[in-house]
Amino acid sequence: MIFLINLLNFINTILTVYLWIVVAAAVITWVNPDPSNPIVRFLRGVTEPVFYRIRRVIPTNFGGVDIAPLILIFAIMFVQYVIISGLVGYLVRPGLGV
Repeated sequence: MIFLINLLNFINTILTVYLWIVVAAAVITWVNPDPSNPIVRFLRGVTEPVFYRIRRVIPTNFGGVDIAPLILIFAIMFVQYVIISGLVGYLVRPGLGV
């Protein structure tokens, strides 16, 4: 039981780090970044595969604004606050031996 709670907390931490990477990737698109910059390449390399999957399913370009990062941020927050929090709350409630 403790292992599962620790695993869920670890997944939650990874999702938080990835959420900030998505935010950084979205902010960096507001300027004209140098595509050969290693930070820009890292951000695009980590986020574009997920953005591509979102764009393939949902049209995300509205008036020149791409909302794929916003959809991904909401999805990450849903997983963190609904699914992971719900599972941890279920696992630590009284009567389950934790």
